[in-house]
Amino acid sequence: MLFGLAFVGPTAPYSLYGIATVKSEGHLPLVYLIAMVAMIFTAVSYGRMAAAFPEAGSTYAYSAKALHPVWGFMAGWCMILDYILIPLLSVIFASLTAAKIFPPIPYYVWAVIAAGGITLVNLRGIEMTARANYWMNLIMGASLVWFIVAAVWALAHGVGERTLFSAKPFYNPETFSFQAIIGTSSLAVLSFIGFDGITTLSEDAKNPQRDILRATVLVCLIAGTLFVLQSYLAQMVWPNYSAFNPIETAFIDIGKLIGGETFYLFLSFVLLVAGMASAINGQASASRLLFGMGRDRLLPHKIFAYIHPTLGTPIYSVFLMGGISLIGAMVLQYVEAAELINFGAFIGFMSVNLAVINYYLLRERRRGAKNLLLNLVAPGLGFLVCFYIWLHLSFFALKLGALWLALGFVYLLFLTRGFRKNLVDLKI
Repeated sequence: MLFGLAFVGPTAPYSLYGIATVKSEGHLPLVYLIAMVAMIFTAVSYGRMAAAFPEAGSTYAYSAKALHPVWGFMAGWCMILDYILIPLLSVIFASLTAAKIFPPIPYYVWAVIAAGGITLVNLRGIEMTARANYWMNLIMGASLVWFIVAAVWALAHGVGERTLFSAKPFYNPETFSFQAIIGTSSLAVLSFIGFDGITTLSEDAKNPQRDILRATVLVCLIAGTLFVLQSYLAQMVWPNYSAFNPIETAFIDIGKLIGGETFYLFLSFVLLVAGMASAINGQASASRLLFGMGRDRLLPHKIFAYIHPTLGTPIYSVFLMGGISLIGAMVLQYVEAAELINFGAFIGFMSVNLAVINYYLLRERRRGAKNLLLNLVAPGLGFLVCFYIWLHLSFFALKLGALWLALGFVYLLFLTRGFRKNLVDLKI
């Protein structure tokens, strides 16, 4: 659960708050509530597939075993893009933040430190990753507690709405727009990306059939509740969202209003910690996805399926992800990496929702009243939500994502010799 919370980032609204509040016309708490309910459907699907197939590989393994090996390969290929970009994006963000806080040290030095640091943590194994997550979640949690206490104190002393309770952040008849709410829900769902990384640790869990489902759903519930609370208090403290300038730093500016310069600097530090936490967990999930595909010989087996006998980690995959993060941080802009993440993520989400329907409803024939809810309604709604979001991605993301898919298909043709060989018979 700590792994998932650090991956998602309990402080995700810090960077998104200004843009999403303006887009929703002051209804971000309602938007996060809708997004939380929507993502829980997909979280349940991931948990149920982890119970059926408790092994590394996550989206790839579930799609390959419950749908078709070719579908699984393409879904895994899309998630490789996602898992490559999450730690890469986090390294870029952490390096930019560190360079802003400590300007004498140039950006590229911070990129080396960030990429090297996350690689070292992941080489030490899941226990080291969990320990790092504990401390980083502690720091992010401390900032949340500070913010909540400061916001409550400010509201009690005449700041903003001057009250702790109001329905306006959830429904303000003067500005409410259904279209704006739905449009911003697509944006808010991005704050939850990363919860699926928990399922890549199925082989590290003591009881994956039980614990992966619980942890995945609980992460969505806990993170969503924190997102709603943060955005609610921020909206109450600074109700005039049209006054944000610039909107990208709105949450930190609210922190400065209620906590002064000290809290402002602490929030900046927390953004750095959040970036490192996401990078560590993104690299851990990516390396285990590559391990799952390497073990099934869809990637070179001797490299990607190798587990260090002492550390118990797929060290070559970890080193590869560290190298990609470092090189990518040197050549890519933050926006370029950010726009591509959702392409692979939502294809993976849609595949897992379909996998639940095909495996439990059609193959296992579990069709009672309760089973229809779990095996058709919930994953069906999860699929529709993800498909809606995917259709509304930017043209840049769709274009480059399609190029990545095409490369994956060409590689699949090479592996199968034009589909003359079965994927299960491959030995590379």
